[in-house]
Amino acid sequence: MTKEIKPEQEKSVLFGKGTIALIVGIVIVLGVFLAVNMMQGKQETVVPLDTCGEKVITYVNNNLVQPGTSARLLSTRESRGVYEMEFLYQSQVSSIYLTKDCTLLFTETVNLTAPPVQQTKQAAATATAVKSARPNVDLYVMSFCPYGTQAEAAISPVVDLLKGKADIRIRFITRISGSTVDSVNSLHGKEEAKEDLRQACINRYYPEKFWAYLKNFNDNCYPVWRNTTALESCRINTTAALSIDNAKINTCAAGVEGLALLKSDETASAKDHATASPMLFVNGVQYSGSRTPEAYKQAICNSFETEPAECGTVLSSGTAAADGNC
Repeated sequence: MTKEIKPEQEKSVLFGKGTIALIVGIVIVLGVFLAVNMMQGKQETVVPLDTCGEKVITYVNNNLVQPGTSARLLSTRESRGVYEMEFLYQSQVSSIYLTKDCTLLFTETVNLTAPPVQQTKQAAATATAVKSARPNVDLYVMSFCPYGTQAEAAISPVVDLLKGKADIRIRFITRISGSTVDSVNSLHGKEEAKEDLRQACINRYYPEKFWAYLKNFNDNCYPVWRNTTALESCRINTTAALSIDNAKINTCAAGVEGLALLKSDETASAKDHATASPMLFVNGVQYSGSRTPEAYKQAICNSFETEPAECGTVLSSGTAAADGNC
Protein backbone atom coordinates (compact mmCIF):
# COMPACT_ATOMS: atom_id res chain seq x y z
CA MET A 1 0.00 0.00 0.00
CA THR A 2 1.22 3.52 -0.65
CA LYS A 3 0.60 6.32 1.79
CA GLU A 4 1.30 10.01 1.37
CA ILE A 5 4.52 10.71 3.20
CA LYS A 6 4.41 12.96 6.21
CA PRO A 7 7.42 15.18 7.01
CA GLU A 8 8.43 13.06 9.97
CA GLN A 9 8.68 10.01 7.68
CA GLU A 10 11.22 11.51 5.28
CA LYS A 11 14.20 9.83 6.91
CA SER A 12 12.99 6.32 6.14
CA VAL A 13 15.26 4.15 4.03
CA LEU A 14 12.29 3.12 1.96
CA PHE A 15 11.20 6.67 1.20
CA GLY A 16 13.78 9.27 2.25
CA LYS A 17 15.95 10.79 -0.45
CA GLY A 18 18.67 11.78 2.01
CA THR A 19 19.01 8.30 3.40
CA ILE A 20 18.97 6.73 -0.04
CA ALA A 21 21.71 9.14 -1.12
CA LEU A 22 23.72 8.07 1.91
CA ILE A 23 23.16 4.42 1.04
CA VAL A 24 24.29 5.07 -2.52
CA GLY A 25 27.47 6.67 -1.17
CA ILE A 26 28.10 3.70 1.07
CA VAL A 27 27.46 1.33 -1.81
CA ILE A 28 30.02 3.15 -3.96
CA VAL A 29 32.65 2.95 -1.24
CA LEU A 30 31.90 -0.71 -0.58
CA GLY A 31 31.89 -1.35 -4.31
CA VAL A 32 35.41 0.03 -4.63
CA PHE A 33 36.47 -2.11 -1.66
CA LEU A 34 34.93 -5.19 -3.30
CA ALA A 35 36.60 -4.41 -6.61
CA VAL A 36 39.98 -4.17 -4.90
CA ASN A 37 39.41 -7.50 -3.20
CA MET A 38 38.44 -9.10 -6.48
CA MET A 39 41.55 -7.78 -8.17
CA GLN A 40 43.56 -9.29 -5.34
CA GLY A 41 42.09 -12.67 -6.22
CA LYS A 42 39.79 -13.02 -3.23
CA GLN A 43 36.73 -15.18 -3.90
CA GLU A 44 33.31 -13.85 -2.89
CA THR A 45 31.64 -15.71 -0.03
CA VAL A 46 28.00 -16.60 -0.67
CA VAL A 47 25.87 -16.06 2.44
CA PRO A 48 22.74 -18.26 2.66
CA LEU A 49 19.59 -16.41 1.66
CA ASP A 50 17.81 -16.80 5.02
CA THR A 51 20.88 -15.72 6.96
CA CYS A 52 21.27 -12.64 4.78
CA GLY A 53 17.58 -11.82 5.22
CA GLU A 54 17.90 -11.88 9.00
CA LYS A 55 21.01 -9.71 8.85
CA VAL A 56 19.39 -7.13 6.61
CA ILE A 57 16.11 -6.79 8.53
CA THR A 58 18.10 -6.33 11.73
CA TYR A 59 20.23 -3.67 10.08
CA VAL A 60 17.20 -1.86 8.62
CA ASN A 61 15.32 -1.78 11.92
CA ASN A 62 18.38 -0.71 13.92
CA ASN A 63 19.52 2.03 11.57
CA LEU A 64 17.13 3.06 8.82
CA VAL A 65 13.56 3.41 10.10
CA GLN A 66 11.86 5.94 12.34
CA PRO A 67 12.18 5.42 16.12
CA GLY A 68 9.31 3.34 17.45
CA THR A 69 8.57 1.77 14.05
CA SER A 70 9.84 -1.34 12.35
CA ALA A 71 9.94 -2.97 8.94
CA ARG A 72 8.98 -6.59 8.39
CA LEU A 73 10.60 -8.96 5.95
CA LEU A 74 7.94 -10.49 3.68
CA SER A 75 9.92 -12.58 1.25
CA THR A 76 13.42 -13.38 0.02
CA ARG A 77 14.54 -14.88 -3.24
CA GLU A 78 17.49 -15.15 -5.57
CA SER A 79 16.99 -13.20 -8.78
CA ARG A 80 19.47 -12.79 -11.62
CA GLY A 81 22.53 -13.30 -9.49
CA VAL A 82 21.50 -11.12 -6.52
CA TYR A 83 19.19 -11.44 -3.54
CA GLU A 84 15.84 -9.63 -3.71
CA MET A 85 13.99 -8.95 -0.46
CA GLU A 86 10.49 -7.55 0.01
CA PHE A 87 9.78 -5.44 3.09
CA LEU A 88 6.59 -4.09 4.60
CA TYR A 89 7.05 -0.69 6.24
CA GLN A 90 4.23 1.66 7.23
CA SER A 91 1.77 -0.20 4.97
CA GLN A 92 4.02 0.04 1.91
CA VAL A 93 5.78 -2.90 0.31
CA SER A 94 9.23 -2.16 -1.12
CA SER A 95 12.09 -4.21 -2.48
CA ILE A 96 15.81 -3.95 -1.85
CA TYR A 97 18.62 -5.93 -3.43
CA LEU A 98 21.88 -7.32 -2.10
CA THR A 99 24.97 -8.99 -3.40
CA LYS A 100 25.08 -12.64 -2.44
CA ASP A 101 27.90 -12.05 0.03
CA CYS A 102 25.40 -9.84 1.93
CA THR A 103 27.60 -6.75 1.95
CA LEU A 104 26.24 -4.40 -0.73
CA LEU A 105 22.68 -3.09 -0.53
CA PHE A 106 20.93 -1.16 -3.31
CA THR A 107 17.36 0.05 -3.65
CA GLU A 108 16.83 -0.03 -7.41
CA THR A 109 17.76 -2.15 -10.40
CA VAL A 110 17.94 -0.99 -14.00
CA ASN A 111 16.98 -3.43 -16.74
CA LEU A 112 19.44 -2.62 -19.52
CA THR A 113 17.36 -4.55 -22.06
CA ALA A 114 14.19 -2.49 -21.44
CA PRO A 115 13.37 0.98 -22.79
CA PRO A 116 14.31 3.79 -20.39
CA VAL A 117 11.50 4.41 -17.88
CA GLN A 118 11.28 8.11 -18.68
CA GLN A 119 10.91 7.43 -22.40
CA THR A 120 8.23 4.85 -21.69
CA LYS A 121 6.27 7.29 -19.51
CA GLN A 122 6.60 10.07 -22.07
CA ALA A 123 5.29 7.77 -24.80
CA ALA A 124 2.39 6.77 -22.55
CA ALA A 125 1.59 10.40 -21.88
CA THR A 126 1.17 11.03 -25.60
CA ALA A 127 -1.26 8.14 -26.08
CA THR A 128 -4.56 9.33 -27.49
CA ALA A 129 -7.33 9.20 -24.91
CA VAL A 130 -10.69 7.79 -25.92
CA LYS A 131 -13.39 10.21 -24.76
CA SER A 132 -16.77 9.27 -23.35
CA ALA A 133 -19.49 10.83 -21.23
CA ARG A 134 -18.80 8.31 -18.46
CA PRO A 135 -15.35 6.68 -18.67
CA ASN A 136 -14.97 2.96 -18.04
CA VAL A 137 -11.93 2.32 -15.88
CA ASP A 138 -10.55 -1.17 -15.21
CA LEU A 139 -7.70 -1.77 -12.77
CA TYR A 140 -6.44 -5.34 -13.18
CA VAL A 141 -4.80 -6.79 -10.08
CA MET A 142 -4.04 -9.94 -8.11
CA SER A 143 -5.17 -9.67 -4.51
CA PHE A 144 -1.80 -10.75 -3.09
CA CYS A 145 0.41 -8.79 -5.49
CA PRO A 146 2.19 -5.98 -3.57
CA TYR A 147 2.19 -3.71 -6.61
CA GLY A 148 -1.52 -4.35 -7.10
CA THR A 149 -2.36 -3.40 -3.52
CA GLN A 150 -0.30 -0.23 -3.93
CA ALA A 151 -2.25 0.66 -7.07
CA GLU A 152 -5.52 0.05 -5.23
CA ALA A 153 -4.46 2.47 -2.52
CA ALA A 154 -3.49 5.09 -5.12
CA ILE A 155 -6.76 4.89 -7.05
CA SER A 156 -9.03 4.75 -3.99
CA PRO A 157 -9.14 8.58 -3.53
CA VAL A 158 -10.04 8.87 -7.22
CA VAL A 159 -12.96 6.49 -6.68
CA ASP A 160 -14.16 8.67 -3.81
CA LEU A 161 -13.80 11.82 -5.92
CA LEU A 162 -15.41 10.57 -9.14
CA LYS A 163 -18.07 8.22 -7.79
CA GLY A 164 -21.17 8.62 -9.91
CA LYS A 165 -19.13 10.18 -12.72
CA ALA A 166 -16.99 7.26 -13.92
CA ASP A 167 -17.24 3.49 -13.63
CA ILE A 168 -14.04 2.42 -11.85
CA ARG A 169 -13.71 -1.33 -11.36
CA ILE A 170 -11.23 -3.73 -9.86
CA ARG A 171 -10.77 -6.80 -12.05
CA PHE A 172 -8.77 -9.89 -11.16
CA ILE A 173 -6.17 -11.62 -13.30
CA THR A 174 -6.75 -15.36 -13.06
CA ARG A 175 -6.80 -18.39 -15.34
CA ILE A 176 -9.82 -20.68 -15.13
CA SER A 177 -9.29 -24.18 -16.48
CA GLY A 178 -12.56 -25.86 -15.52
CA SER A 179 -16.12 -25.41 -14.31
CA THR A 180 -15.54 -25.19 -10.54
CA VAL A 181 -13.81 -22.71 -8.24
CA ASP A 182 -11.06 -25.30 -7.71
CA SER A 183 -10.06 -24.68 -11.32
CA VAL A 184 -9.26 -21.00 -10.64
CA ASN A 185 -5.50 -20.44 -10.88
CA SER A 186 -3.85 -17.30 -9.56
CA LEU A 187 -0.14 -16.46 -9.52
CA HIS A 188 0.23 -16.53 -5.73
CA GLY A 189 -1.63 -19.79 -5.23
CA LYS A 190 -4.97 -21.09 -3.97
CA GLU A 191 -5.31 -18.60 -1.10
CA GLU A 192 -4.99 -15.72 -3.56
CA ALA A 193 -7.59 -17.33 -5.86
CA LYS A 194 -9.90 -17.64 -2.83
CA GLU A 195 -9.41 -13.98 -1.96
CA ASP A 196 -9.95 -12.92 -5.58
CA LEU A 197 -13.28 -14.77 -5.44
CA ARG A 198 -14.18 -13.24 -2.07
CA GLN A 199 -13.40 -9.70 -3.17
CA ALA A 200 -15.40 -10.15 -6.38
CA CYS A 201 -18.35 -11.34 -4.27
CA ILE A 202 -18.01 -8.48 -1.78
CA ASN A 203 -18.09 -6.03 -4.68
CA ARG A 204 -21.19 -7.82 -5.99
CA TYR A 205 -23.17 -7.72 -2.73
CA TYR A 206 -21.62 -4.78 -0.85
CA PRO A 207 -20.35 -2.33 -3.48
CA GLU A 208 -20.67 0.59 -1.05
CA LYS A 209 -18.30 -1.20 1.37
CA PHE A 210 -15.93 -2.71 -1.17
CA TRP A 211 -13.21 -0.04 -1.03
CA ALA A 212 -13.31 0.07 2.76
CA TYR A 213 -12.86 -3.70 2.76
CA LEU A 214 -9.91 -3.43 0.37
CA LYS A 215 -8.18 -0.87 2.58
CA ASN A 216 -8.72 -2.86 5.77
CA PHE A 217 -7.75 -6.14 4.11
CA ASN A 218 -4.62 -4.74 2.48
CA ASP A 219 -3.51 -3.02 5.70
CA ASN A 220 -4.17 -5.90 8.07
CA CYS A 221 -4.66 -9.20 6.25
CA TYR A 222 -2.41 -9.05 3.22
CA PRO A 223 0.76 -8.84 5.39
CA VAL A 224 -0.09 -12.25 6.94
CA TRP A 225 -1.33 -13.97 3.78
CA ARG A 226 1.25 -16.76 4.07
CA ASN A 227 -0.18 -17.75 7.48
CA THR A 228 -3.47 -19.50 6.64
CA THR A 229 -4.83 -19.39 10.19
CA ALA A 230 -4.00 -15.72 10.73
CA LEU A 231 -5.34 -14.84 7.28
CA GLU A 232 -8.70 -16.52 7.87
CA SER A 233 -9.05 -14.88 11.28
CA CYS A 234 -8.28 -11.50 9.77
CA ARG A 235 -10.84 -12.04 7.01
CA ILE A 236 -13.54 -12.76 9.60
CA ASN A 237 -12.58 -9.72 11.69
CA THR A 238 -12.53 -7.44 8.65
CA THR A 239 -15.97 -8.45 7.37
CA ALA A 240 -17.40 -8.24 10.91
CA ALA A 241 -16.04 -4.71 11.38
CA LEU A 242 -17.80 -3.62 8.19
CA SER A 243 -21.05 -5.54 8.88
CA ILE A 244 -20.46 -7.77 5.86
CA ASP A 245 -22.08 -11.20 6.06
CA ASN A 246 -19.00 -13.42 5.91
CA ALA A 247 -21.01 -16.63 5.45
CA LYS A 248 -22.83 -15.09 2.49
CA ILE A 249 -19.53 -14.09 0.90
CA ASN A 250 -18.04 -17.54 1.47
CA THR A 251 -21.05 -19.15 -0.17
CA CYS A 252 -20.73 -16.88 -3.18
CA ALA A 253 -16.96 -17.40 -3.41
CA ALA A 254 -17.26 -21.19 -3.21
CA GLY A 255 -19.98 -21.55 -5.84
CA VAL A 256 -20.92 -20.87 -9.42
CA GLU A 257 -21.67 -17.21 -8.72
CA GLY A 258 -18.12 -16.38 -7.70
CA LEU A 259 -16.77 -18.40 -10.61
CA ALA A 260 -18.95 -16.47 -13.05
CA LEU A 261 -17.64 -13.16 -11.67
CA LEU A 262 -14.03 -14.20 -12.23
CA LYS A 263 -14.85 -15.61 -15.67
CA SER A 264 -16.16 -12.18 -16.59
CA ASP A 265 -12.86 -10.67 -15.45
CA GLU A 266 -10.92 -13.31 -17.37
CA THR A 267 -12.82 -12.40 -20.54
CA ALA A 268 -12.16 -8.69 -19.98
CA SER A 269 -8.45 -9.25 -19.30
CA ALA A 270 -8.13 -11.26 -22.51
CA LYS A 271 -9.80 -8.46 -24.47
CA ASP A 272 -7.53 -5.79 -22.96
CA HIS A 273 -4.44 -8.03 -23.02
CA ALA A 274 -4.04 -7.43 -19.29
CA THR A 275 -1.44 -9.95 -18.19
CA ALA A 276 0.22 -8.34 -15.15
CA SER A 277 -0.83 -6.77 -11.86
CA PRO A 278 -1.44 -3.87 -11.86
CA MET A 279 -2.57 -2.69 -15.28
CA LEU A 280 -4.99 0.22 -15.71
CA PHE A 281 -7.21 0.78 -18.75
CA VAL A 282 -9.35 3.87 -19.31
CA ASN A 283 -11.94 3.40 -22.05
CA GLY A 284 -9.83 0.50 -23.31
CA VAL A 285 -6.60 2.52 -23.50
CA GLN A 286 -3.73 1.24 -21.37
CA TYR A 287 -2.29 3.73 -18.89
CA SER A 288 1.43 3.54 -18.09
CA GLY A 289 2.17 6.72 -16.15
CA SER A 290 2.88 7.36 -12.49
CA ARG A 291 0.90 5.47 -9.89
CA THR A 292 -0.32 8.34 -7.73
CA PRO A 293 -3.88 9.50 -6.99
CA GLU A 294 -3.38 12.72 -8.98
CA ALA A 295 -1.87 10.93 -11.99
CA TYR A 296 -4.67 8.37 -12.02
CA LYS A 297 -7.25 11.16 -11.70
CA GLN A 298 -5.76 13.07 -14.62
CA ALA A 299 -5.79 9.98 -16.85
CA ILE A 300 -9.48 9.43 -16.13
CA CYS A 301 -10.44 13.10 -16.36
CA ASN A 302 -8.71 13.38 -19.74
CA SER A 303 -11.14 10.73 -20.99
CA PHE A 304 -14.34 12.68 -20.24
CA GLU A 305 -16.10 14.36 -23.14
CA THR A 306 -16.85 17.13 -20.68
CA GLU A 307 -14.80 17.14 -17.50
CA PRO A 308 -16.90 17.31 -14.32
CA ALA A 309 -16.11 19.93 -11.69
CA GLU A 310 -14.52 17.26 -9.50
CA CYS A 311 -11.59 17.06 -11.91
CA GLY A 312 -10.48 20.44 -10.59
CA THR A 313 -9.72 18.89 -7.21
CA VAL A 314 -6.01 18.24 -6.80
CA LEU A 315 -5.16 14.91 -5.21
CA SER A 316 -1.87 13.70 -3.77
CA SER A 317 1.12 13.56 -6.08
CA GLY A 318 3.37 12.22 -3.31
CA THR A 319 5.65 9.25 -3.56
CA ALA A 320 4.39 7.02 -6.35
CA ALA A 321 3.86 3.31 -5.96
CA ALA A 322 6.69 1.17 -7.31
CA ASP A 323 6.74 0.59 -11.06
CA GLY A 324 6.97 -3.17 -10.70
CA ASN A 325 4.26 -5.73 -11.36
CA CYS A 326 3.40 -9.35 -10.71
